[in-house]
Amino acid sequence: MRLLQFSTSHYCRKARLILGYKQLAYEVENLTPGAHVLRVKPLTGGQTLPVLLTPTTAIGDSTRIWQYLEESDRDRPITLTDRQLQQEAELLEDWLDESIGVATRFVYYDYRSGEGKSIDPSWFSQAIIQIVKRQYGINSTSVTLASDRLKLGLSILADRWRDRPYLVGGRLSIADLAAAALLSPLALIPSYRDRYPWLFDRIIEIHQTCNEPLPPGLGH
Repeated sequence: MRLLQFSTSHYCRKARLILGYKQLAYEVENLTPGAHVLRVKPLTGGQTLPVLLTPTTAIGDSTRIWQYLEESDRDRPITLTDRQLQQEAELLEDWLDESIGVATRFVYYDYRSGEGKSIDPSWFSQAIIQIVKRQYGINSTSVTLASDRLKLGLSILADRWRDRPYLVGGRLSIADLAAAALLSPLALIPSYRDRYPWLFDRIIEIHQTCNEPLPPGLGH
């Protein structure tokens, strides 16, 4: 299998955690934002990554990748056996995908173009950041709203995750994988590292479980 991705995308990281947890072999193909459309659109009809290429099909979207792999490979299932708990995990995953992951993107790219510019001040990196900011409408107003959304979201997650290893039930679920991936860019922002140490403990634990290299900011 081959995973088409942006190397820095937290949604692509989610797909890698899924593949890693299931211990499936795959190759990575890193694409350049903008030019990626030429590669992706003929495969899925869409323009977003990640895309997983299998011998028989192309699957776009990290949630659809998880659903496909659960059906095609029953080893090391991510789906919880309790139906009610699984529904809860899927609701959390959807919230993380559609709300918290988006807010993380806004806060992260705002930081990378300002206080965190020194992380990679190269012309190419900053040009990509500006493309992303224009594409998603990242500005001072939208970043303030995203920061407020993250503050609320992290308070909700803290009730579940600060003192327990799993968000739902007694073992890892798709909610844990989504949270560990979609919040990982915050590891490069000192204020989040200082305020939410429990969050990054969980992110490290899940990456180790999935045999995935730690996100930037968490490597030793």
